[in-house]
Amino acid sequence: MTPAERLSKATVAERALRLADEEGLEAITIRRLAKELGVTPMALYWHFKNKDELLLGVIDHVLSGVRADRSAGDPWQKQLRAIVETVIGVMRAHPCLPDLLHSADKTRTNSFTRATNDTLALLADAGFGVEEAYWIATYLLHGAMGLVATRPDCPASVPPEDAAEWRRQRRVQLECLPADQFPMMIEFAKTYQRAPDVERYFAFGVDLLISAVEAMAGRRP
Repeated sequence: MTPAERLSKATVAERALRLADEEGLEAITIRRLAKELGVTPMALYWHFKNKDELLLGVIDHVLSGVRADRSAGDPWQKQLRAIVETVIGVMRAHPCLPDLLHSADKTRTNSFTRATNDTLALLADAGFGVEEAYWIATYLLHGAMGLVATRPDCPASVPPEDAAEWRRQRRVQLECLPADQFPMMIEFAKTYQRAPDVERYFAFGVDLLISAVEAMAGRRP
């Protein structure tokens, strides 16, 4: 069996995903992937005819685990929370995913469509109509993307050994604001004295998203 014959869509998508995480979406090209996999570009065209199809393949691959377990008998709130937590976990593991979801038509992939369908079904259980459920599903997706994009602490470009200094400079910057105009921002500066609890941040964010849906569901007639 030749190297090209041993290739699978999942193998190609996984290597493309790794490239995007390490170097950004612009690093994903058919030619670059072929070189990485040790095959000719023509071998990849058996699976993906162009870069657009390749990006869709990556989305389909990375979201394959996002689904509701309708057989578990859990209440809709618990299953919906699990979907949101899974999406956030995938985005944390793969920094390229938010940009990828923005740049490609994710609605053309089975994994995204299935995850959306599962979410709509859960929201129907909560008493929402299908149009409102779709609005909520979109809100939850973008909320998850926002949580990952705005996670606390220093930017990813700052080396770990420089993180404490980055926080110190950020704290000093805020403490130098006029106290009569920005008292709460100066109070907030104290939080930079320690590394943030990132897991608490994400748990709080998921609570915020799900609580909003639960509150609206509770007001349904």
